[in-house]
Amino acid sequence: MDFIIYIYVFIIGIVCGSFFSLAIYRIPKGQDIIHTRSYCPNCKHKLSFWDMIPLFSYIGLKGKCRYCKRKISPTYFLLELLSGIIFVLFALSIRFGLDNMNTSVIVYLIFGLLYIAGLFIISGIDINKKQIQHQVLVYLLIIETIYIIYLYVVEKASIYRYAIYFVILVILNLFNIIYYKKRVKNNYTLELLILLIEMVIFTYELCTVYTIILALLCIAMKLLIEIILQKRRKYVKKDKVAEARIPFGFYLGVSNIIVLILTNMLIFYR
Repeated sequence: MDFIIYIYVFIIGIVCGSFFSLAIYRIPKGQDIIHTRSYCPNCKHKLSFWDMIPLFSYIGLKGKCRYCKRKISPTYFLLELLSGIIFVLFALSIRFGLDNMNTSVIVYLIFGLLYIAGLFIISGIDINKKQIQHQVLVYLLIIETIYIIYLYVVEKASIYRYAIYFVILVILNLFNIIYYKKRVKNNYTLELLILLIEMVIFTYELCTVYTIILALLCIAMKLLIEIILQKRRKYVKKDKVAEARIPFGFYLGVSNIIVLILTNMLIFYR
């Protein structure tokens, strides 16, 4: 029976992965992600239901648009597959199943997956556009606020630590609105700091520290590989300078998902 449950979780994951692809593409462009139907990014033709079945549509169409026959980026397929796998891993990490299906675990599963969804979108946008979208940070804040209210009202948990971080978030957001928005369109450093505090709120301080360490290790490995590859080349194209900015949000988002799943395993399986 647990196997069937995880199949459902996987299906939910790949469906969400399809939505992540849409959100990552549209949010930076300021386009609607809820009411406007999906369309081919090449020919702009609106897609039918059969064109949007996660994983299977890509395989059935052999990676090409049904209408313009242009090749579809495999990123969409990989993101859907990865989302399904991550959703299942998160459910496994908290031992979600018939023997451990109580209110606390179900609520944590729901809000944990909603939290991971926000990190997916932030990471995807950051690696493509080198920016952290404030709208997604607001989404994460709303999810965390609702979860904390649940913890306080239902599970009678203390919210003093949460209150401190929320005050810091309010100050940073006011600072961002009042001061920085008048001078710069997107303050990456401030948005990154807000993201870190939201990570602390949901995954606690130690997990966030491990997240930062893992992210820095991944960045160091990436830079080391780039240095080795550049030494084999005679020059670096000037148009690559714009791509030199490190997407810290991407590395933090991916690292936080990994650390969260591993931490859950240590807690729920001990």
